[in-house]
Amino acid sequence: MSMLRKMKVFLSTGQETSENHYDDALKSHYYKTTAKKAIEAVEQSFSKQPGATVTSVSEDRGEISVVIDKPKKALMIITIVSVRPYETAIDFNVSTDTKLASDFGFSRKLIIDSYEKLNKALPFIGTGLHSK
Repeated sequence: MSMLRKMKVFLSTGQETSENHYDDALKSHYYKTTAKKAIEAVEQSFSKQPGATVTSVSEDRGEISVVIDKPKKALMIITIVSVRPYETAIDFNVSTDTKLASDFGFSRKLIIDSYEKLNKALPFIGTGLHSK
């Protein structure tokens, strides 16, 4: 990652994962499971995390919203999409509530930590598998 992009990440108040993200740590993660089991694993993971509250779960839309209270306030929208049978993608969108112009990399770290927990809970296939 170039120095300019590192500064952009550091000076932002939110991060989002995607299929073709320039940062390899923020590419979509794929798991060998069904969307329903992935939703259950995500919900269980965040319900155990101190300072995190699962505010809504929409199985129809494949979205979970989580409010983080500690160490900083943030809102996470987690999107779970079944790509094929037993191949499910999980993406994050994190917005940090801060009065400053930067969250100093907190949103990026939150996504990476969340992916690490999910990689232990679900059978991990890879990242950015369907990029062009």
